[in-house]
Amino acid sequence: MENKESFRYTYSAKEQEEIKAIRRKYAAPEQAEDKMTQLRRLDATVTKKASAVALVFGVIGALILGTGMSLAMTDIGNIIGLTEGTALLVGIPIGVVGMVPVCAAYPLYNRIVKKERERIAPEILRLTDELMK
Repeated sequence: MENKESFRYTYSAKEQEEIKAIRRKYAAPEQAEDKMTQLRRLDATVTKKASAVALVFGVIGALILGTGMSLAMTDIGNIIGLTEGTALLVGIPIGVVGMVPVCAAYPLYNRIVKKERERIAPEILRLTDELMK
């Protein structure tokens, strides 16, 4: 008769929780998202997208504005080979060009929020109707 020995290993509680957490990332969701959570998530996506776009737009404009100010007000123009008067004449228009996206960031934010709200409105209204019943 053969005597088969088996070896069994169990992980600690901490390791078990880590294993379960990793498994949850890859497994299909067990329960559907409740309607209130879905409503909050949809509402938040509208402003997140608008904020991200406006922020990137404003930062790029601020960098351009800063470059123009640096040329006009510091010795950077001399370092890159421009005379003082030329650096001033080049820096001012660059700064003005940078002001345009900085000033347009907030209206851009409002426009994106408005368009996203129009796009997502039917789903939000459907969810709110279900929740208010």
